[in-house]
Amino acid sequence: MANTRAFAPASIGNVSLGFDILGAALAPIDGELLGDWVEVEDAPQFSLSVDGRFADRLPPGENSNIVTRCYDFFQQALVSNNKPILQVKMHLHKALPIGSGLGSSAASIVAAFYALNEHANKAFDQDTLLLMMGELEGQISGSIHYDNVAPSYLGGMTLMTGKERPVCSTLPVFDDWYWITCYSGLSVSTAAARNILPRQYELGTTLTFGRQVGVFVHALHTGDRALAASVMQDVIAEKHRKTLLPKFDEARAYSLQQNGLAFGISGSGPTVFAVSNQLESAKRIQTWLNEHYIQNQDGFSHICQIDSAGARVLAA
Repeated sequence: MANTRAFAPASIGNVSLGFDILGAALAPIDGELLGDWVEVEDAPQFSLSVDGRFADRLPPGENSNIVTRCYDFFQQALVSNNKPILQVKMHLHKALPIGSGLGSSAASIVAAFYALNEHANKAFDQDTLLLMMGELEGQISGSIHYDNVAPSYLGGMTLMTGKERPVCSTLPVFDDWYWITCYSGLSVSTAAARNILPRQYELGTTLTFGRQVGVFVHALHTGDRALAASVMQDVIAEKHRKTLLPKFDEARAYSLQQNGLAFGISGSGPTVFAVSNQLESAKRIQTWLNEHYIQNQDGFSHICQIDSAGARVLAA
């Protein structure tokens, strides 16, 4: 029986300044794989099995699982393009917590589509597959956005173009930046975190948003680390969403005191991230977050750098 196992990394959506249009994939510096993996294996009929640290938090039944929906969507796409359908069963290893702000649903979606496409001898090209991923992610969050699925699939830091082809552009990153991520152990619904936001923003706020994104992209391309860090501030969502995150302000204050370059909410939260260009500073920030920001036994933290690989096949 042929089988294909694919891994998709966790990601930071928004990266503070780029609401819905910026995302970055994460790779812990200790070599741990932070993300979900999905295995596809030849079988006479479809079934889905699940394991992993956070498997018990998924909705019960294979028909309610996003991986099953990915399978159905992929099969329909094969039929629509006159390609042979797959006869497979699937397995999801759920290592990312649901509602964490680490792109949990995106990682499952990306791993599922990537594994299915590899098993089908790369039936669809990169942009087509990314559009499928965005469609499924939108069914969960209530709107189509690529700030988690794009970096999880392609790796690196991605900027969404607003076009179908190409969906996104990969940006240069600073290899000497450490990204300290900390999941508190709480759960925040992406849909709920979107509903808490205003429906309209003042002109000054939108101008600041656009300026920050432009300056940040310019700074990445010119290698200006100080300029890039100076605009990593969220003027769209943070002041509203931080009300859902206990000890957010204290965590920010400590991180900046420890020479952190930036601090923000990863996606919709409750995961937060700090950026540092000093490993010892990153370790101090991680220790404080472990002791003060984590709320229960589900919480965890990692010191990461940007994962340049994105989704990839793992040895079965």
